[in-house]
Parts: sequence; C-alpha cells; structure tokens
Amino acid sequence: MRTALTLLFLLALAAMPGALLPQLSLNRAKVDEYVAEKGWWGELLLKLGFFEVYATPWFAAIYLLLFTSLVGCLLPRTWEYFKQMRAKPVLTPRNLSRMPHHAQAELDVTPDEALGKAKKVLRGWRMDSGEGTVSAERGFLRETGNLVFHFALLGLLVSFALGKMFNYEGQIIVQANGGQFCNGGIFNYDQFRPGLQVDGTDLTPFCVEIGKFSAEYLENGQPVGFQADIRYQSGGDLASNTWKPYTLQVNHPLRTEGDRVYLLGHGYTPTFTVTFPNGEKRTQGIQWLPADQLTLASEGATKFDPPGITDSETRRKNQIAVTGLLAPTPLLHGGILNSKFPALDNPMVAVDVYRGDLGVDDGRGQSIFSIDQKMVEQGRLAKVARKNLALGEEIALDDGTKVRFDSVNDWVSLQVSHDPTQIYVLAFAILIILGLGVSLTVKRRRVWVRATRLEDGRTLVEVGGLARTDQAGYGEEFTRLARAVLNEEKS
Repeated sequence: MRTALTLLFLLALAAMPGALLPQLSLNRAKVDEYVAEKGWWGELLLKLGFFEVYATPWFAAIYLLLFTSLVGCLLPRTWEYFKQMRAKPVLTPRNLSRMPHHAQAELDVTPDEALGKAKKVLRGWRMDSGEGTVSAERGFLRETGNLVFHFALLGLLVSFALGKMFNYEGQIIVQANGGQFCNGGIFNYDQFRPGLQVDGTDLTPFCVEIGKFSAEYLENGQPVGFQADIRYQSGGDLASNTWKPYTLQVNHPLRTEGDRVYLLGHGYTPTFTVTFPNGEKRTQGIQWLPADQLTLASEGATKFDPPGITDSETRRKNQIAVTGLLAPTPLLHGGILNSKFPALDNPMVAVDVYRGDLGVDDGRGQSIFSIDQKMVEQGRLAKVARKNLALGEEIALDDGTKVRFDSVNDWVSLQVSHDPTQIYVLAFAILIILGLGVSLTVKRRRVWVRATRLEDGRTLVEVGGLARTDQAGYGEEFTRLARAVLNEEKS
C-alpha cells in the first residue's frame, strides 16, 4: 500500500507539467515560443518530453507501475476480506476490564436472561455465542468501501487507457448560415487527434448544418455566451435525409451516436469580389483568424486564381491575394485601422493586395490564413495596392483589376469528441466517491458481553468494547449499548 501511495503521488507530480506548461498536442506555437524564450532550459525540457507529458515513456512507466501495485494490493486484501466475512466474531477476551471501553453491573436476572437481553440490544450486529458470553462485531462496510474505492480506481485507470486507444477528437471551422460538416473521414477536419487504434476509416457517421449564429457580449467586449442554431442527422436519419434541429451552446454539446459536438468559439469570414480586366468576376469568402480575442480583430488571406488562363506559367504570375486586418467594429487612428468591439458594427478591412505567384501549385501545404513570405522575398509575389475598405467599397489595381469588400459572415469552431469509455469513467468516478465516503464514515468496532452467576444469586454482567480503527465517536455508541444491556435505560 505504501508503494501504491508513493506511485500515486508521483503520478500527480508527473502530471503537473502537463497543466503548467504548453503541450505540443494542444498548441505547438506556444511550445515553440516557450522554448525560444527559455533558451537551453526550454531545449532541455523539450528533450525530456515535458511538452508532451502524457505520451512520454516515464509517465507511462509510473502509470503502469501504479496499475501493477494496485493489483498487487487488491488481490490479497480481497482474499483476506472474503475470509473475514466467513469467520465468526472474535471470542470474548478473558479480562474485559482491560478493553478501551468497559462497563459492568450486578443484576437480579439469570445469566441466560442477561445474554438474551444483550442479543436483543445487539440485533443487526454480527454475533456469536459462547458459554456465558456473546461476541458481536460491526462495521464490515468500511473494508467494503475501501475495496470498492480501490477497485473503482483501478477501473478508472483501465477506462482511461482504453479511452486513449479508441477515442478520437477533431476540430473544424464551419461557416454559419448554411455551412455543413459531415463526419466521414479525417480529411474533413482541420485538426484531428486519433487514438492508438483509430485509423480514421470507421468514424461515426453524422452531418451538421450551421444556421444562424449569435453572440452576446458585455460592454467591455467580454463574451457572455455563443449560440448556433443547427440541424443534424445521424443513424437512420442519414438514409431518410431527415434533419433534426438543435441549439448548440458553449458547454451544452450535441450528443449523437456516441459522439459529442462542442461549440468552441467563432470568428469572421470577409467576402471579396475580384473583377478581372476582361470583366470576369470571382467571389470568395475564407475565414480569417482572430488576432485579438477580445475585439476579434482578425487577420487572413483570401486568394484568387485568374480566370480563362490555361497556361500555368502565366496563371501563376497573375494570382491575387487579399490580405490584411478585419475590424468588426472599426476604430481609426491616423488612418491605422483597429477594432474596439467584437460584434459586427459597420465592419471595415485594411487590405494589402498582392499579385504574382502565390506558391500554391508547388505541392507543399500552405496556411489558408497567410501568404508564403518566401515568394515575397524572391520577388515572385508583390504588393500592388493598400487601402481601408468599408462594406461595398473597392480598390482598383494598376492593370484595371478591382477588389470589392462585399460582406462579413460568421464562422464557428466545432470540436467532435468520441470516447466509448466515458460512461465507464463516470461510473467508476462515482464509485470512487461512494467507496471513499463509506470507508471514512463507517468504523469497525467490537462488543463482548459476559454474564457470570455470583454467590449471592445475582449476575455480574460485563460489557467490553474495542474500535478496530479510529475510536472517535465509538464512546457514545458503546455507552448507549452498555446502558441498554445493563438495564440502565430502555433498548
């Protein structure tokens, strides 16, 4: 047991870096920033796995050792408990006056009558009778609660381990007012973290359509709540194309087919229309990333291919990227645009328009929120215009191309979580609390009664008591039992 307690302390200690330090699985950018800031100390922590604590061999070693230690504790304790349940109460000691609790009286009854009264008082206790004695014991639920607590802790560890093998979690950005997401494969996600036994080919099928999104803010811009009116279909609804309505809120996820869909946050998608010199138009809206979580001032890049050009070299030289800052509620200082509130109130954008090779055709992945700065440094992508635009305003490039700021739409960030062991984790957690409560409140105690015939014909009745654990609270109970046995008060 001491080994198990030591390992449990080490497990809690080993988990602390996971709460105090940024983790690679959650925010790689924060980890890179931390390592760069701390220098050699950050590099050392990175090598030792402190930024991916729960996937390190040393954390797994503590986890497995604790698991093994718990099994090693529980097996002999369970067998010992089973033997105690079948055993009779301990025989009455020879000298009851040496017990921590003792009382005696001379009564005008026979020994059989005295013992009969004792058995009546001790009804509900586990009893055994000897020659002129009664032995009683109570409080076996204490050990039961203790075993339930430890078995539940063991079950919780197993459930967590199985959950890590068969769960998955992914994040996706979906446009409001008609955007859809279907849980058909990992390529539908922006980020996806599978369990060890999940390959992404057998995800729970369901679809979600985002309708109207609304947000409520305090005067200082602090969000009060987010709400999205959605429709979803899962199970048999997919075959019949039946949609069900649901109001999705923060901390009120949609639960369907064993998956949970959470609303994490939101942002804005500006829509631009580019009119090329030949008169053709291209309209596109791509989500921009909030650079300030309080005001939702957002940065991004909306990219366009020129129409009607079949030559790849010519097309790459005339690609358009609209980058800059979106201010939901604009605040201008000397022509510099910023945002003063996160809600949409006459939004504006400060745009930089680039023309040239965006680098999207070289086969490498590229962020949708920015342009490739290497292309700018190499002179293959050049800034050709800059301007602050309100809704409906446009900017003209030197070749006659026009860029118009059309509208702003909401996007929502969703998280899909699948954990087949969550019910078991909840059940074991409840059992841990119940088992611990029982083991802390119930006390093991013993009572013995001996009745001896005296020479004058009266009967000496002795009552002794012993608390197997902490004696706190047993003195009052023993006094009450002794008085009832010795006829000093009614039973």
